[in-house]
Amino acid sequence: MADGGRYRRRRHAALAITPDAITRKPHQPHFQSRDYNQLNGDVQRWFEPMDDAIADSAMMHRLLRGATLCFEAAGEGALAAHWHVELHQFRIETTARNPGRPTPEGMHRDGVDWVLVMLIDRLNADEGVTEIQVAGRPEMDRFTLAAAGDTVLLDDHRVMHGVTPIRPIDTDMPAYRDVFVATWRAEGSG
Repeated sequence: MADGGRYRRRRHAALAITPDAITRKPHQPHFQSRDYNQLNGDVQRWFEPMDDAIADSAMMHRLLRGATLCFEAAGEGALAAHWHVELHQFRIETTARNPGRPTPEGMHRDGVDWVLVMLIDRLNADEGVTEIQVAGRPEMDRFTLAAAGDTVLLDDHRVMHGVTPIRPIDTDMPAYRDVFVATWRAEGSG
């Protein structure tokens, strides 16, 4: 991490989603503009590839197809699009001396159209509160993805999001927070 932290592990995959298929793209870097990520923006970041058994599984394809249909239905009259979708597996680790920072860049948008965040696991981890703020609304909503499968879907054009640092409950035990994040960016209409 650009902040010198070693608390975040990640695997990555890129897919093409059309009305007829979900296809894995060749392994590629993740890139965000500095406009969206002040900490790690304007750098091609290479991560280990996501395992085929996960990215290409029937369960993953059902999850991605269902989310795609939700996003397309929420779009303002948009026809089914061809989507560039990036998958990210994150493990945020924490110790008594070093809080784990799920979003070290702070409240942000990702520079895409839609975002899905799903909790996979929490072990001995306290905090990790998701914060969202919808454009034009002064209040901030706060909630915790606490149980495996808890999910939030975000319109990245309208919603800023972030997560507070995690800390171990028992400082003598390992502690982490695992999440799956997928982002959708329209590549055109189909």
